[in-house]
Amino acid sequence: MTTIPNAAQAGLAWTKSTYSSDGGNCVEVAHGVAGAMPVRDSKNPTGPALVIPDSIWGAFLDSVKHDAI
Repeated sequence: MTTIPNAAQAGLAWTKSTYSSDGGNCVEVAHGVAGAMPVRDSKNPTGPALVIPDSIWGAFLDSVKHDAI
């Protein structure tokens, strides 16, 4: 995995889950990066983003959907 040092300057369109509330404790993702899913903390948009390979992101989502974690 890699990081993007300043996620706000990466030129990506960040989105929050539709399940997120307005409490500010959200994770945002940026679609459209080939082979990877950038993820950042919504409270720190100028901070770093973690870039997760698609295969790992997919496995994580499957685990969440099936309450395996």
